[in-house]
Amino acid sequence: MTTFARPAATVTTPPPKPPTAQPAPIDTGFLRQYAGRFVVFEGPDGSGKSTQFRRLSRALADQGVDYLEVREPGGTVTGERIRECLLDKANTGMTLRCEMLLYMASRAELVEQKILPALRAGRLVLADRFVASTVAYQGAAGGLPAADIAAVARVATQGLTPDLVLLFDLDQAAAARRLSPLLDRMEAKGAAFHQRVRQGYLDQAKADPRRFAVVDASRAEDGVWADLLATLRARATDLPPRRVWA
Repeated sequence: MTTFARPAATVTTPPPKPPTAQPAPIDTGFLRQYAGRFVVFEGPDGSGKSTQFRRLSRALADQGVDYLEVREPGGTVTGERIRECLLDKANTGMTLRCEMLLYMASRAELVEQKILPALRAGRLVLADRFVASTVAYQGAAGGLPAADIAAVARVATQGLTPDLVLLFDLDQAAAARRLSPLLDRMEAKGAAFHQRVRQGYLDQAKADPRRFAVVDASRAEDGVWADLLATLRARATDLPPRRVWA
């Protein structure tokens, strides 16, 4: 019997895969120019501003920027208690003027205890909402006179105004689709109310274009983030003179 040897199996080595192209890192070093500045994030409920707020907060930390992060209402012991009261859906009988004054009371505590000391120390203050929210929600949407809100705001903030207000703009229907079904008291005020809120914000931006910058919040998260950074970069060299706080 003749035995035939089997030919050795041919092993084919696949060619190496080309390296996957990695996106170029975004330069955020310019954020150091915001030291000692007061930057506020504004926008209707559901606009995605809080997501972008967190991304910017991480970018600032990565760059070693000394900053303070605050939210409204809240940020102090008293402010957090006021926040619970304002957002509690059970408080159906709260009057609009009371609502406005509670927001301002929380703001007064926050300015005196947190924001002004940080600005005096040369820190960047990054706030999730400020006076523009009251003008939009209790003013444009609720119906309180702008002059009344401005008068109370001057007392509550000790004359403090933001260096830059970043307004995340999104139409009411799209914003509503992004909201959690477990709406808080302010989120549950209805479509017509929130449409007036949006217009109230846009009117403020139109009236004060140097202080306000509108960011299109209708895009995907990464696109909004890129627009936000581009806006911050462009505005970094055109901020109002720094105010010296006694």
